[in-house]
Formats: sequence, C-alpha cells, structure tokens
Amino acid sequence: MAPRFNLTSPALLAALAAAFILPGLAGHDLWKSQDAIALGVVHDMAVRGDWIVPHIAGRPWLEDSPLYHWVALAFGAVFRFAMEFQTAARLASGAFVAAAFALVYRAGRDWAGNPDEASAHYEKGRISGAAALLLVLGAVGLMVRAHEALPELASLAAVGGALAALPHATARPGRAGAAFGAALGLAFLAGTWIAPLALLIAAAAAHAACPSWRTRGAAPFLAATLVCGAPVALSWPLALALRSPDAFSEWLRYLRYVHGSVAENAHHLVTTASWSTWPAWPLALWSAWSLRRHWREPRLFVPGATLLAMMALQIARGQPQDESLLLLLPALALLAAPGLFTLRRGAVAALDWFGVLAFAFFTGLIWIGYLALTLGVPGPVARNLENLAPGYAAHVNPVALVLALALAAAWVYLVFFTPFNPMRSVARWAGGIVLLWATFALLLMPWVDYQRSYRSVARELRSKIPPGIGCLAERSLGISQAAALDYHGDIRPRPFDSLNPAACPLVLVQGEAGYEFGAPPPVGKRGWEKLADVGRPGDRSERYRLYQLQK
Repeated sequence: MAPRFNLTSPALLAALAAAFILPGLAGHDLWKSQDAIALGVVHDMAVRGDWIVPHIAGRPWLEDSPLYHWVALAFGAVFRFAMEFQTAARLASGAFVAAAFALVYRAGRDWAGNPDEASAHYEKGRISGAAALLLVLGAVGLMVRAHEALPELASLAAVGGALAALPHATARPGRAGAAFGAALGLAFLAGTWIAPLALLIAAAAAHAACPSWRTRGAAPFLAATLVCGAPVALSWPLALALRSPDAFSEWLRYLRYVHGSVAENAHHLVTTASWSTWPAWPLALWSAWSLRRHWREPRLFVPGATLLAMMALQIARGQPQDESLLLLLPALALLAAPGLFTLRRGAVAALDWFGVLAFAFFTGLIWIGYLALTLGVPGPVARNLENLAPGYAAHVNPVALVLALALAAAWVYLVFFTPFNPMRSVARWAGGIVLLWATFALLLMPWVDYQRSYRSVARELRSKIPPGIGCLAERSLGISQAAALDYHGDIRPRPFDSLNPAACPLVLVQGEAGYEFGAPPPVGKRGWEKLADVGRPGDRSERYRLYQLQK
C-alpha cells in the first residue's frame, strides 16, 4: 500500500509552497500594468541611485510606498550576475510570499496551540497553522499576483507578521507589542494606512472585548506597539519631506485621496473579493457562524475584527487596484482555519471534489494548448493560438516538460492517497492551485510572454530613433508602457508641449490600431513624418507611432 501524505508535515508544506512560488518568477519580461510599474520604479532607482523619491522613466511616482522596491533593488543588485535584472528583482516577490506563508502558519499554530503545552493541543495548533497556510496559498487571486512585482506582496507579509505577534500579547506583552508595532510600520511602508490601522483597531478592541486579554499587560503591549511602530512608519515620509517637500505634499495628497463613492467601493469589494479570496471567505463565514459562541476568544475575535475594520476602511477610502484585496487573506485564513474542525462531511466532500474536477479540467486545457503549439494538434486549437500570437515559434523544453509531468503525477498521488480528514479539502485545493499555475508557467509562459512583453516594441522604436536627436516627447503614453520602454529600450520621453509642439522634433504616440487621432498637429506648414508604427504581436488595441517633424 502506498504511503499517505502527512498534511501537517513542515517538509510537505515547504515543498508545496516552493512549487507554487518558484515557477513563473523568471521567464517573462515586464507585464502591464502593476508588474511593469513596480519594476520601472526599481529600475529607475538602480539607474538614478535615488531610493527616497521614486520615479518611473524619470517621472515622480508616489502612489506606492517604497518598501517592496527597496528589497527588489537589493535582490536585483545581488543576483544580477546570474540573471536578468527584472528576474532578480522579482525574486523579492517570492521572498515576501514565502514570508507571508511562514508567518500565517505560525499565527495559526500559535493561536490554537503552544509548544510548551500538551502534545495533543500542539498538534491541533500545527493542523490549524497548516490549514491557514494552505488557504492563503489556495486563494485564486494570489495565483498570478504572487509572481508579479507587486508592492502589495510586501504588505501581505507585514500583515502576516503582525498577526503572528498577537498570540503572544498576554504572555510576552513587551516583545509581542514591539514585533506587532514593527510589522505595522513595515505594512505602512509597503502600502497605505488601511491595513495597519485596521490591525491596530482590532488589537485595541480585543484588549477591551476579550476577557483573556484584560490583563496588566495591555498597557505595555500598546505602548511597545506605538514606540516601535511609529519610527518605522515615519522613517521614509520624513526622509521624503527633507529631500523633496513638493514630492512629500504630492504623497500626502494621494494618501488622503478618496476613490469612488461608498456604494461603488462596496460593490467593487464584494465582486472582486468573492473570487480573489475563494475558498477562504465561505469557510471564514462558516467558522464565524459555527463558533459564534466563542467569538470573544482572541483567535476568532482578532482576525474577525481585522476583516471588518479593513473592509470598512477600504469601502470608505476606496482602492483603485484589485491587488489591495489580497491583504484580506491572512485574517480570512486565520478565521476560517478553526471552522474546518466543525465543517460537515458533506461540505468537505463538496469542496474537495469540486476542486479536483475543476483543476483537472483546466490543467487538461493547458496540456491541449501545449500540444497544439508544439505538435499542431488538435488543428483548430493550433490555428486559434497562432492567430493570437502571430509569428510565435514554439519549441519543446525537455526540463519543463519533465517537471510538468512530475507535478501531474504528484497531484494524482495527492488526490488518491490523502486520508479523509477536515484538512483534505483545503490540501487538495492548494495542490490543484500549484498544479494549475506551475503547469501553465512551465508550458505556456513563453507563449504568453511573447504577446505581453514590450521588449520587441522598445527595440524597434529605439532602432527608428534618428541618431543625434536628444529630445523625444510623448502623447498618451501609459505609465506602465513608459516603464517597459525605458527598461527595454532606454526610451524616456518627456510630456508633449501643446503650446510649443516644435520643442521636440520627435513625438511618440500611444494609440489604437487604425486611428491616427493622436498624431501631433502640424507646426505651421511643417507636418509630421511617421517613422514607426509598431505593437506587440497579436495586440489589436495598442499601437506605438513615432513621428518626426519635417524640416
């Protein structure tokens, strides 16, 4: 009889996390939108040497706090000898996701058990920690985002660190408060004020609402939180204010800006979080209901209060990007993990087999696409994929193929040799996420990157720029496109001056295929000659046209 998986084994969890994190970090260029923006900031820091005032292609960029970019810059500098700069910098994403997994595991373990307590109690803690980790790993919205350059991944790790400190708030209030405050400060340096404020509100409320936390340690805990958190959080804003008061004012303006109405923000949160945090949110709802008589226990109150505060603040302030909702995952997973022990067998089986069938189906589609690209069969699929990426030449990578087959075999083994227990459904779901993403990254990543990369666009535009012309303007160029063109082609245009259109003899215009409405107007009797009209392969929505003012 084949051996069965121990779903709480640290080695198995580490292997599953590595199989999720590593595929896809390398092997692709800057992708629109957030991946290119973050790597554009990192590249500009490397070129300019200025890590206080973030820029993209020479333009100030203050919508993202810089913690992620600092760490990515360090990775890029250390590992650039072995790989391309964007790949080395993107390793920061893997490091932050790994840290988030480890910290959420520790938070779930320490909420439910303690190494100093009875072994049975501690084993329950290990199960709870493993379940929380697998729920974060298995979130649908994290699958692609974990492999892009996103500042929110640094926030995700910081939120996990803050939650991991809280189980020790009564036993070691000073140390726990210091760790909690430092994590809140890092969360602020990685994102906005929403996540750290929500966590602070939840911790303060827990000291009032939870009987086990009404101790003399509450004051030292909160004092240590403020003493350690404030310097970390204020370090970069103070440096920014000293370096560039104008940039500091712009950052404050963005920090205070409210996006959308309450109704619009609530609709966005519900519709986006319903798929991006699946399956953690329905399990969290079940846990809140089934354990409602225990809501004053910190293990339930703290993640529940964190979720409520975070959602309320996001609805009030609004978030223009979906990635910010990933910060709900640690609290959702910690709230959902205890409910797994009360979940009915039928519900476990439903989630279990839904995941098995869904991931088998979608992974099968990836294999069909791979066979169509490499062997040309089935013919209709091969023709459709060729139309999407005209000119793409597929080739078989033996290592990637062997790894994809090994992943499929491991997943089949997981499905058929996992004993029934409350954790099996989340373990199989997480295994399915790993299977789907890693198979895609190993087999189809080159085909997708061929369509999404701006490398060929940047190089062709660079080849069309006449030598000796030092001024290039742009019209309607998006910020992520500007980052990619700067990175791949050292193309750094300045804004087009409509009052003095002849200030730059070259103008780069981003527009749509078949439309020339973005072309610069004539300057007296002098018109503009088109030097280039390029776009990404198969992209029918974006064109990049280079114009030169006629002499």
